[in-house]
Amino acid sequence: MHRLRTTVVRLRPITAPQTAKSQSQARLAAVRGALRTFQPMRSYTASVSAEPFLNGTSSNYVEEMYYAWLENPRSVHKSWDIFFRNANAGAPPGAAYQSPPPLGGAALGLANAQAMVGVQPNVEKLVEDHLAVQSLVRAYQIRGHHVAQLDPLGIMAAIDPGPPPSDIITSNDKLDLSGYKERLYDLTAEEFYGLDESDLDKVFRLPTTTFIGGSESTLPLREIIQRLEMAYCQSIGVEFMFINDLEQCQWIRQKFERPGIMQFTLEEKRTLLARMVRSTRFEEFLQRKWSSEKRFGLEGCESLIPALKTIIDKSSMNGVESIIMGMPHRGRLNVLANVIRKELDQIFCQFDSKLEAADEGSGDVKYHLGMWHRRINRVTDRNITLSLMANPSHLEAVDPVVQGKTKAEQFYCGDTEGNRVMSILLHGDAAFAGQGVVYETFHLSDLPSYTTHGTIHVVVNNQIGFTTDPRVARSSSYPTDVAKVVNAPIFHVNADDPEAVMYVCNVAAEWRATFHKDVVVDLVCYRRNGHNEMDEPMFTQPLMYKQIKKQKGVLQKYAEKLIAEGAVTRQEYEEEIAKYDKICEEAHARSKDEKILHIKHWLDSPWPGFFNMDGQPKSMTSPSTGLTEEELGHIGHIASSVPVEDFTIHGGLSRILKGRAAMVGQRVCDWALGEYMAFGSLLKEGTHIRLSGQDVERGTFSHRHHVLHDQNVDKRICIPMNHIAPNQAPYTVCNSSLSEYGVLGFELGFAMASPNALVLWEAQFGDFHNTAQCIIDQFICPGQAKWVRQNGIVLLLPHGMEGMGPEHSSARPERFLQMCNEDPDAYPKFSAEEFAVRQLYDCNWIIVNCSTPANYFHVLRRQILQPFRKPLIVFTPKSLLRHPDAKSSFDDMLPGTHFQRLIPDSGPVCEKPDGVKRIVFCTGKVYYELTRERKNRGMDNTVAIARIEQLSPFPFDQVKVETGRYPNADLVWCQEEHKNQGYYDYVKPRLRTTVDRTRPVWYAGRGPAAAPATGNKAAHLVELQRFLDTAFNLDAFTGQS
Repeated sequence: MHRLRTTVVRLRPITAPQTAKSQSQARLAAVRGALRTFQPMRSYTASVSAEPFLNGTSSNYVEEMYYAWLENPRSVHKSWDIFFRNANAGAPPGAAYQSPPPLGGAALGLANAQAMVGVQPNVEKLVEDHLAVQSLVRAYQIRGHHVAQLDPLGIMAAIDPGPPPSDIITSNDKLDLSGYKERLYDLTAEEFYGLDESDLDKVFRLPTTTFIGGSESTLPLREIIQRLEMAYCQSIGVEFMFINDLEQCQWIRQKFERPGIMQFTLEEKRTLLARMVRSTRFEEFLQRKWSSEKRFGLEGCESLIPALKTIIDKSSMNGVESIIMGMPHRGRLNVLANVIRKELDQIFCQFDSKLEAADEGSGDVKYHLGMWHRRINRVTDRNITLSLMANPSHLEAVDPVVQGKTKAEQFYCGDTEGNRVMSILLHGDAAFAGQGVVYETFHLSDLPSYTTHGTIHVVVNNQIGFTTDPRVARSSSYPTDVAKVVNAPIFHVNADDPEAVMYVCNVAAEWRATFHKDVVVDLVCYRRNGHNEMDEPMFTQPLMYKQIKKQKGVLQKYAEKLIAEGAVTRQEYEEEIAKYDKICEEAHARSKDEKILHIKHWLDSPWPGFFNMDGQPKSMTSPSTGLTEEELGHIGHIASSVPVEDFTIHGGLSRILKGRAAMVGQRVCDWALGEYMAFGSLLKEGTHIRLSGQDVERGTFSHRHHVLHDQNVDKRICIPMNHIAPNQAPYTVCNSSLSEYGVLGFELGFAMASPNALVLWEAQFGDFHNTAQCIIDQFICPGQAKWVRQNGIVLLLPHGMEGMGPEHSSARPERFLQMCNEDPDAYPKFSAEEFAVRQLYDCNWIIVNCSTPANYFHVLRRQILQPFRKPLIVFTPKSLLRHPDAKSSFDDMLPGTHFQRLIPDSGPVCEKPDGVKRIVFCTGKVYYELTRERKNRGMDNTVAIARIEQLSPFPFDQVKVETGRYPNADLVWCQEEHKNQGYYDYVKPRLRTTVDRTRPVWYAGRGPAAAPATGNKAAHLVELQRFLDTAFNLDAFTGQS
């Protein structure tokens, strides 16, 4: 209302020619900036109460008309021209209207203007009618999708109940204008903004927020409604009015409202038909050949294939060179065949149950496998690389993995805007609405260290989840509503209208190229079969599947349409079918010659040059991970200084840096400095490092401080690690969103892209990893076995019983150890020289619990220097970060030093090993509590303490040496965790195997419990002392067997 008042005031006493230019410029600037501002002038010649038509939302419309008049007085109706001239001369707005004939430009005096008050209702009607039209346009833009013909089955109303908006004229015969009379009659004046049947042929000026006029600025109401129906209520439903960016909204309006915009050339239609043929006949071929096999076919959404190919074509045209895709199992074989272009014989041979696997590992079912392929895009004649990520049955789990790999590829090729590398994610309707990782992944989309600059999401909306109806599967109207949290436009489209699908996918690709933001294409389709080909859907959805059985296939419908148009002949259509059928038959014949199944042919993330041609490591040796004294000193200097001038750091941080400098001078390092040495040296050697997780920049326990903040300048930061050397690799350290599942999946994907990067994810506390358990269980642990895909990701999990309660104590090492692929009852048969590296090569992951900064330093460097990649799980300390004894000398980090899988006791027990009565094996922090207790008891000569630093693979060889050194000692495993947790169940059988079961292995630790730790500090200390007493009581196990 304020805007109209100021507009009216500004009408006086200036003339249009004087202001048109300046006001026009101001208007253009306002549209570009999506914000219109005015300098208010608060002197009014009439009260607002005397001008009732100025109330409500009419100010928007009058303002638009006024701007149009300023630019060109002839562009508005004569009545508006007279109105603005009269108001400009001083007449109150309500009295400024005069019926024709016009005044010929002569200004009315104030007295004459006041005599016109009697005609005010005419002005009000004129304004109200135009406002009604503006509201009508907006109603279609906001809610037109609710009445669009999206469902090919025509049953969506039963699935998503709710009446259509009453302010949208709609019926099944949408363009039958004769139906308007009855429909308008049923609407009250309030419901339809005061418009009635008599207004259908009135001409209205179109608001600037619509493009239905094309080159016309005015249209009859009848034509306005017809064009809005065409734009918003046919096979496409557009959700975009929630987006809070005017430029983006206007862009979408143009794409869907301009008359005749959805036109296709003859060549485009023929190409679309050919793609539909391939999509449909592929599924029919599989059904004919293997009718009893699960394949999770695409029947009912065959238009997905041309949809994806359209997105790829348009993206390639816009400069994209690499596309990483993730999708569920439905339609996967079709996508592999017709989008990625996997050889058909390689797909068909997967159905042969007699094939033998040639590669190591377990393999996976055919509809979980991935693929990498580089080819020429036939439409653009440009190279494009397509990668479909392998994934488990856990729907949507692959989403953040795809995003991480996309981010990595963008990073390595310097694609800072996402112009060359992009991602496409396919979803099912039930999973898209139901799986929380979808939300987590969306919330990474615009974070600086995680954005992939826009993802195109394609939802295969079967309108059912296995056997569950949408009405009991989600609370939202659509499965795609989650995308609104990041202002992603949502394009719903009837999948039985291939041309509408093709158009929407073109728009989606253009959106991503223009705005670099996410966009969703919702393919509303159906599932012709059950959840799989052997499932009976009539048990739970009888009416839906009765309708599906009547449904004509989309290929048949589209072919008939093109034949009727004359775009193709029936003979050409049948020849296209025969051509593809022949291709499938020939590939099937070739597939029968395959005798061996090569899983590596389905690799989704190859690492060119890292392995030999046969996929084996180039060597089986692990070099020394030590550094020279000079390198340690240089990195230590960087770690203890601020390499940027005029940078004010926090006083407490100054003390920390001084402490680091003192340690460097004394040639020792604590945990944080040991990590700094490892990172800094790898960066200097050209290895990119990425550390991600909650609060990792500072560190949960305020020990790391890899990002310094200027105390006087907001957002000014310094990362000293990026100042190690002139030609070093970049260091990325980034606090993540408060997510584990999504972020760990992202970092796993990032680590897939290249073996020459150290990618680490740190949990805020170790037990938080369990909210990312799906990524750990389905990707990290079995990834190489299932998909022949190595990965060197590092998980840093703070762990330790510190008396802080059940949470934040245990990183649940028992879970990781339980999933190790090592046989606890078999001693490995490797030569002494290759024992350690062969164990590493054969294991599925490496699990360590380091007790010294030097060992932590070495294991991080070994992760990159070893000739293959394995996931590394590190149980990191909390109290040891500042423990005075948990420091390492530079001597333990010099050239020739390595990671110590087991650290033997080097104290007095070495002098008389025959006199040692007990050897206590332990791991991690508890070592320092054991040594303190042993010293207090004066048992340094009778009890040896050995630290197993690497738990998996188990250091059988070094444990054997250690047990043989003390032939008269009994064996005790000591841990601070409860007996049913921690390491005991993993270590005990391996210790027994090492000594050929000649000696028992006793337990010293907390008893079994449901919770990881007590919540009472006093109880914690009592428990600690109790198991320390057991560990050092040489008679504790006497009489036990």
